[in-house]
Amino acid sequence: MAEETTKGEGFVIKDRRFSDEPDKKEEPAEAKQEPSREEAKSLPDGFDYPPVNFSNFVISLSTSALFHFGDFPEYEGGGAEKNLPAAKQTIDILDMLGEKTKGNLDADEQNLLQGVLYELKMRYVKEKG
Repeated sequence: MAEETTKGEGFVIKDRRFSDEPDKKEEPAEAKQEPSREEAKSLPDGFDYPPVNFSNFVISLSTSALFHFGDFPEYEGGGAEKNLPAAKQTIDILDMLGEKTKGNLDADEQNLLQGVLYELKMRYVKEKG
């Protein structure tokens, strides 16, 4: 029986139950880098962002704190600016997240959160100096 395909708004759903080759496996997509602000405006609708999970959320928040420490500019070619109150707020958010999720994280998530918090707090103390 031929593979049934349903077209929606900008995507295609394939029902493999009706495929002639049910065991055919697709190759995993190549990992993609996060686009710049300018590139994001011209991305196709099917661009895949990293999966939403706890670890990626913690990494995203830590990257935000590093941005506020002035580690990289807001846009390509621009200057980096320090904003220590914003960095502290992001660290406090991560701290609160650790308190609210206590006992509900697996070992990897807990280690990631503790490690990120330690590094960011030490960096804040150094920057505040």
